Amino acid sequence: MLPFSHRWQHLDDWLWQHRGLWQPVPFAEPAPSWTRDWPALAAWLGQLDNTHCEVYEKQPERLAEAVSHWLPALSDYAAMVSVPDLSPGPPDVGAATLAEREAVDMPGRKRQQAGAFTAALLPLAQSPLDWCCGKGHLSRTLARRGKVPVIGYEWNAELVRDGNRLTTRYGDAVTLQCQDVMAEDLPWPPKAHGVALHACGDLHRKLIRDAVEQRQPRLSFSPCCYHLTTTRDVVPLSFRAQSSHTGLVLSREDLRLAVRETVTAPAGVRAQTARASRWRLGFDGLQRWLRGVDEYLPLPPHPKRLAGDGFEAFCRWAAELKGISLPEGVNFDHWLEHGVERAATVRRYELLRHLFRRPLELWLVLDYALFLEESGYHVRMGTFCERELTPRNLLVDAAIAQP
Repeated sequence: MLPFSHRWQHLDDWLWQHRGLWQPVPFAEPAPSWTRDWPALAAWLGQLDNTHCEVYEKQPERLAEAVSHWLPALSDYAAMVSVPDLSPGPPDVGAATLAEREAVDMPGRKRQQAGAFTAALLPLAQSPLDWCCGKGHLSRTLARRGKVPVIGYEWNAELVRDGNRLTTRYGDAVTLQCQDVMAEDLPWPPKAHGVALHACGDLHRKLIRDAVEQRQPRLSFSPCCYHLTTTRDVVPLSFRAQSSHTGLVLSREDLRLAVRETVTAPAGVRAQTARASRWRLGFDGLQRWLRGVDEYLPLPPHPKRLAGDGFEAFCRWAAELKGISLPEGVNFDHWLEHGVERAATVRRYELLRHLFRRPLELWLVLDYALFLEESGYHVRMGTFCERELTPRNLLVDAAIAQP
């Protein structure tokens, strides 16, 4: 594989050159500007049936191959998003995963993720500090399979109590502590191995900075939800990224794109999400018509009670929230159908945008790897499990380089 710096720079240039394809949001812009520049591509996407959409959503490499007819720069997409497989393989992953009878209160997918993550880290030379540990599912897996004591930090006192009850019940060498990891004076155990499985946004960035500042010997994390940050735009950590000639800046909306996948969501959740999209797009058409302003109005999550009350109730809630008067005789069936049609178009236009999810995520994670290299760590970066188990399957594993 190319050095991290070369890969990051290639992605930075590529994303900058194609920002007109991934920064416009079809949900808010019915006709993104790229549809005028590539009308034949827009027409091809628009005629895709639902079966093809499902295939391309699950297999972005196939979509990139098809779209490269119009966008030749996508012809090397598979190579661009390829990263090493850090998993030791099924036998070792199975051995590292807690048995179901031991995994009390641990959802099956979480149990498998913790096992795969642990297997990729073995052997353990230092005691791990489990960052944002929840009930300690990863902590217990690390302690059992790594044969080392583990400390877990979690701010939710109820989760800490439940987790410590489990560790006592099963005799695990785990101690969970109620601790806000964002505290400036956060105490770290000496010579700890910082670990985090799917710590979000500012939480994993704080972990990286703290570990480097305190010269902890090893740091292993799988980042998630990059958009959960208190800053408006992401600020790269590495000097290499900060000094890039493109000056590419990622907003929170850009960061959301990097994790917008439903590959592991239950069918019921996907159905609820699809219905909410149709309702929001239906109301969007209605509010543009009523206001005479071709502008998207963002809405917060709607109350759960509205799910059973129907589209009209949703529109009345949204209109009141936005200070819009609904006249008598609004044809809500018409606007619901408008939402259905818009949702179908959005799904097809989003296919193109979603080709940039993994490149954006790699841009972010390679910046972390570069920062750790610049700070004197030897870094591995790759996947610890298959995408079907979790699309957030990237792992950064860094150890202080030996002289």
